[in-house]
Amino acid sequence: MTTRADLPPKPLPYEARHEDLDCKIVAALERVAQSLRLLLWQEARGNQLTPLQVNILLYLVGHEGEGASAIARRLGLAKATISEALATLEGKGLVERRSSLQDGRARELHLTELGRQVAGRVASWGEAVRQALLALQPREKVNALRFLMILIASLQQAGIVQVARMCITCRFFQRRRGGYYCHLLRSPLSPRSLRLDCPDHQPVVQQ
Repeated sequence: MTTRADLPPKPLPYEARHEDLDCKIVAALERVAQSLRLLLWQEARGNQLTPLQVNILLYLVGHEGEGASAIARRLGLAKATISEALATLEGKGLVERRSSLQDGRARELHLTELGRQVAGRVASWGEAVRQALLALQPREKVNALRFLMILIASLQQAGIVQVARMCITCRFFQRRRGGYYCHLLRSPLSPRSLRLDCPDHQPVVQQ
């Protein structure tokens, strides 16, 4: 007869592992992620869009001319999923495909004028979180940004995050005593000036 003492311990959710700091950080990040998902969903619904369609529009604001494959890599989704969402956005008149000037066979994605207007409306979907951050001290926010960038870089190395064009993963970036330095700009960088998505990013070459 199996007794309760013989049963394996029940796995605890991360938030219930009170003595494990790493688990508590994972649980805290999940709560923040839940809030962000809710805000994005509310903004998308208010504009007759899906959260994925909002993400695509906002990505194209700074990356016009790219293709479906680049969007799929950035969002970590299958190209077929992105292509389906793009077809819907084209049907709504928000996105259009154009032939590439460099390669006539390639198709580039661009926002239409209406697409730019809608992107402008949904761009502040996370404003409630930004307002909450105003209560933090500048040093707390800088430390939080640094922590999150290091975490994202670790997730990229693990193959979980596909694209992370951050300063700290760039070959031009150098840590120096008292701060950072960009060899492309030939200029010091303050912690608050570190970028999450730099168009001039070049990944560090692994030896």
